[in-house]
Amino acid sequence: MASKLLSRTSALLLALCLVLQAAAQQGSTSAVPMATGMRAEGKIYVVVAVLLTILAGLFLYVLRLDRKISAIEKSESIQTPKP
Repeated sequence: MASKLLSRTSALLLALCLVLQAAAQQGSTSAVPMATGMRAEGKIYVVVAVLLTILAGLFLYVLRLDRKISAIEKSESIQTPKP
């Protein structure tokens, strides 16, 4: 079950990277002033670091929850006899 989740997650991350790469290829003629200002002051890296930390925490939480649920399902199947 964990390998299925891991393969789905990696496929999702790959698709997300491809979409972001395609979006990054478009012209930067319409620069957002806020983003330009944050980039110039170096604050954009703080925003990216916070977002990555939150996403990593959510990913680890879901992975841990999946492992716990799998363990509970496994113990349930061992305790109850199959018909």
